[in-house]
Amino acid sequence: MKLFDKLFNPREVRRKLGLNQQEFWTKIGVTQSGGSRYESGRNMPKPVRELLRLVHVEQIDLTRVRREDFDIIDYLKDNHPDLYKSLQKAVRARQEAGKSGGESSESE
Repeated sequence: MKLFDKLFNPREVRRKLGLNQQEFWTKIGVTQSGGSRYESGRNMPKPVRELLRLVHVEQIDLTRVRREDFDIIDYLKDNHPDLYKSLQKAVRARQEAGKSGGESSESE
């Protein structure tokens, strides 16, 4: 997957996040030495690339994701596309507000 490889370099992602190799790689189940090899140019298997993308690029906390979440998303997309699009817009607006410093820690 050459295009994906060009989109980001794992070493650059790790450095931007301010993590050492141990912290960065263990979050996706890779040893520090294995991660070091990937950062040095060794071919990274697709599952590892995907985990790296989800956890470190997309910032998804995998401990919070459940199969039921995906079932709900699929249900909404198929049966209530307008509601799905509305929720999607609301989440994007919330994310943009958080980026501009308007994010609060209060629950809704």
